[in-house]
Amino acid sequence: MHGITYDSDLTCPNCGFTMQVRMPTDACLYFHKCSHCKALMRPKPGDCCVFCSYGSVPCPPRQRQTRPPTQSKD
Repeated sequence: MHGITYDSDLTCPNCGFTMQVRMPTDACLYFHKCSHCKALMRPKPGDCCVFCSYGSVPCPPRQRQTRPPTQSKD
């Protein structure tokens, strides 16, 4: 059984700095300010949030959509 990952390594598209960020559990994060260069990160077109665009793992809502269904025990 696969769990949800709540920490992601965000890589700034402006300066390349990588920072570990705790993701919200039930929402998408549309903006994030780089702690190194202070650039405001925004999602790429078609992505729901900065984690899906620049993170090491997608956001929890997207993880829930893509994880395989659990097997029922009959």
